[in-house]
Amino acid sequence: MKKHIPISPHIETLFGTHDENLHTLEDGLHVSIELKSDRVEIQGAAENVARAEQVFADFQHLQHAGFSFNNGDLGPMLRLVAADASVTLRGLAESGKQRSLGKRPVQPKSPNQRRYLEAIENSDMVFGIGPGGTGKTYLAVAMAISALLSKKVHRIILARPAVEAGERLGFLPGTLQEKIDPYLRPLYDALYDLLDADKVERFLEKNIIEIAPIAFMRGRTLNDSFVILDEAQNTTSEQMKMFVTRLGFNSKAVITGDVTQIDLPGARRSGLLEAMDILGKVEGLAFVYFTEGDVVRHHLVQRIIRAYDEHKQNDLAANGKASETRNGASPAGGRTGKDLPNRPVD
Repeated sequence: MKKHIPISPHIETLFGTHDENLHTLEDGLHVSIELKSDRVEIQGAAENVARAEQVFADFQHLQHAGFSFNNGDLGPMLRLVAADASVTLRGLAESGKQRSLGKRPVQPKSPNQRRYLEAIENSDMVFGIGPGGTGKTYLAVAMAISALLSKKVHRIILARPAVEAGERLGFLPGTLQEKIDPYLRPLYDALYDLLDADKVERFLEKNIIEIAPIAFMRGRTLNDSFVILDEAQNTTSEQMKMFVTRLGFNSKAVITGDVTQIDLPGARRSGLLEAMDILGKVEGLAFVYFTEGDVVRHHLVQRIIRAYDEHKQNDLAANGKASETRNGASPAGGRTGKDLPNRPVD
């Protein structure tokens, strides 16, 4: 099937740098898109051509509605549209605008990020689990700011375990707040990226936004709050149980962590791993799992994560072979004692 679409003003924004967005649509929707002097020709299976045509129609609608797209905005959105037939460009853009109450709209860049945002909107407690760079903390902070500025909650509480607390903090100069700030810096970074600096300072001064180690949560009931626990893989079992039972009325909680980067001392089990086992079937909770494909940092980060995963798998395989050898398997692939024919007992 072939479809012709007239070229409208400013449609080149949809094409992207060096037509990279058109290539995304071609690869994702399995269509051929060819630019002519006065039209765009789309060729492929009828269903796929219809989805591509819908993208052009949505883009024109959004333009007429006053939407403007910054450089790089459309690429991730089009990848989502291509990956999921239930997603439309118009739906993504309009939902992003609804969440846009800080400096910028909150826009998912992968299917798992979209599921994460939807889970936060629809559930009172959400676990976001996956490798670094997948947007777990950033998106959670953005959703918290959106809820605060739209008056759905009255305050934001951002917590993190200070894994190296105890003795090491005691040797640092300054007040307690100055000692724990290095552990909480990623949360500050997200705030300043999403809000004007003077607004962040004002909210912090008035305790509308509170950033603290998880130990400060004990004994509190958090009503009308959006609560985020970051780096939850470094909580103990007791800390995790304490945190998830702090939730009060009209509140949301988001717990984020990477189970491959547990820094707890000794052989203590991560509270996040335990929560995954215990709370997986509790109604009202949502678990969203990210992979290296959701990494939105520099493209090298995806490759680095994949290399570490492959190295870990190779180590596991090598250890498994070594274990077999110790238990009687032949390292050279020869016959073991179990393979030998039966012999009469002397």
